[in-house]
Amino acid sequence: MPTRKLSRDEIRKRLAAFKQNDTPWQDGRTWAYVYDPGDEALDVIKEAYSFFLSENGLDPTAFPSAMRLENEVVALCCQHLRAGPEVVGNFTSGGTESILLAVKTARDHARAKRPGITRPNMVAPTTAHAAFHKAGHYLSVDLRTVPVDPKSFRADPNLLREAIDDNTILLVGSAVSYAHGVVDPIPALGELALERGLLLHVDGCMGGFLLPYFRRLGSSFPEFDWTVPGVSSISMDLHKYAFAAKGASVILYRDAELRRHQIYTCADWAGYSVVNPTVQSSKSAGPIAGAWAALHFIGDTGYLELARVMRDATRTLSRGIESIPGCRILGRPDMNLIAFACDTASVFHIVDEMKERGWFVQAQLAYGPSPANIHLSVNPKSSPWCEDFLADLAVCVEQAESLPAPDQALHERALRIDPATFSAETFFELIAAAGLAGTGLPGRMAGINELMDALPATMREKLLGEYLNQIYRPTPPE
Repeated sequence: MPTRKLSRDEIRKRLAAFKQNDTPWQDGRTWAYVYDPGDEALDVIKEAYSFFLSENGLDPTAFPSAMRLENEVVALCCQHLRAGPEVVGNFTSGGTESILLAVKTARDHARAKRPGITRPNMVAPTTAHAAFHKAGHYLSVDLRTVPVDPKSFRADPNLLREAIDDNTILLVGSAVSYAHGVVDPIPALGELALERGLLLHVDGCMGGFLLPYFRRLGSSFPEFDWTVPGVSSISMDLHKYAFAAKGASVILYRDAELRRHQIYTCADWAGYSVVNPTVQSSKSAGPIAGAWAALHFIGDTGYLELARVMRDATRTLSRGIESIPGCRILGRPDMNLIAFACDTASVFHIVDEMKERGWFVQAQLAYGPSPANIHLSVNPKSSPWCEDFLADLAVCVEQAESLPAPDQALHERALRIDPATFSAETFFELIAAAGLAGTGLPGRMAGINELMDALPATMREKLLGEYLNQIYRPTPPE
C-alpha cells in the first residue's frame, strides 16, 4: 500500500497516464467497443452514475431508489419492445449476464417441468453470440450449433428443427447477430418453439434497442419482439445503442412465472438471507441511474434522429465498400453493423494499414461460410468520417495487395500441435517462432491474425486463453 496518500491532482494525472495507449475512441475514428452519443449526453450520464455510485442494489428495502430506477428502466424497455402487461424483467451488468440468466432460467424451468432430462441442451445457429457457449459451459447445458444460410447468414429453421431432441430446453435466435448484423427469422423460430413446447430466447443485446427505430425509418426485417408468438425471453443491452454507461442490459420474460426460475435464494447459512434476481449480489446503482438518465435525456425523438444518422452512414459505407475492387459485404445488414471481406488482399494487412492512418477497425476470423473479414460498428460520432474512411480504405486495400503472404511453414507447425497437450511452453515456443519475444504485441498484427485464422477454433481458444493467462499478472504501482 502507498506510504502516503496521493492528492486528487496526482491521482487524476496517473489515471490519465494509464490511458495513453488506449484506443482514442473520442475522435469518432474507432469502429468497435464504444458507443458514443456525444459529449452533452455523456456528461448527464456520468453525473447520474456518480450520483448513485455508492447506493447498493443488493437490498431493495434498504435502497428503494435503486429498485424504482430498475423498474422504470425495465418498463421503458418493455414498452419499446411492444410487450404486454404480463412481461417482467431485470437490469443486468451486460449482455453476457442477461444471456447467462436466460439459459439458467431455461435449465431450471426444465428441471421443474421436465425432470427426466439429465443432460439438457440448447439449439442455436452458429452465429449466436459466444455468450451462449459461455453460459452452456458455466451451467452444464450443451450447446448444439447449426449452420446458417451461407449468403444471408440468417438462421435456418429447418436445420434448427433437425437438431432438436428430447433433451432440448431452449432455442436461440439473434436480433441482430453481431458478426453480420442480420435478424434471424424469429417468427419461424417462434412457431417451432410452440410446436415443440420449447422456450425461445431472442438475443437482442446488439440490436434490440435500435431495430425499432430502424423499422420506423422504413427498414424491413423479420419481427423479433414481444409481438411474435413463441418468444419467451429477450435480452437487450442499453450500453450499446441506447448509449448508457457500461454495464447496462436487461433480461425480459414473458411472465413472472417463468422469471421465477431466474431468482436465486439462500437462507441455509449463518448470515443474512440472500435473494438475488440476477447473478450479482452487491452492485452499484450507478449503472441503473446512468441508463435511466440516458433514456430520459436522449428521449424517443433523439434516438430516432441518432438512428437516422447511423442508418444513412451505414448506407454510405456499404455503397463505398462495394465500389472498392475486391471488397464485398457479407450478408445484407439489417442495422448499422457491417462485415466485409476482400478477395484481393489480406483483411489483416488492411486492418494494419488502416491503423497506420488512425482508424481502429475490428478483424473477424474466418468461421464456416464467413471468410476473414473486417467488422464495423457505426456510431453517430463516426458518421461524419465516412468519406474520409472510404478514401483511406481504398488506398489501404491497394497497398495490402502487395504485402507478404502468410507464413505457411509457421501455420503448418501450429496445425501439428495437439490441443490436448497444449501448455505454456507450447505457447511461448509458438510465439517465438512467430518472431515475438514475451507477450508484447507487435505494431502490425497481420502475422498473428493470419496464424489465428489458419487454426481450428480449439487451437485459437488455447492460444488466446494462454495469452490472457500470461498478461494478467500483479503489477506493483510505480
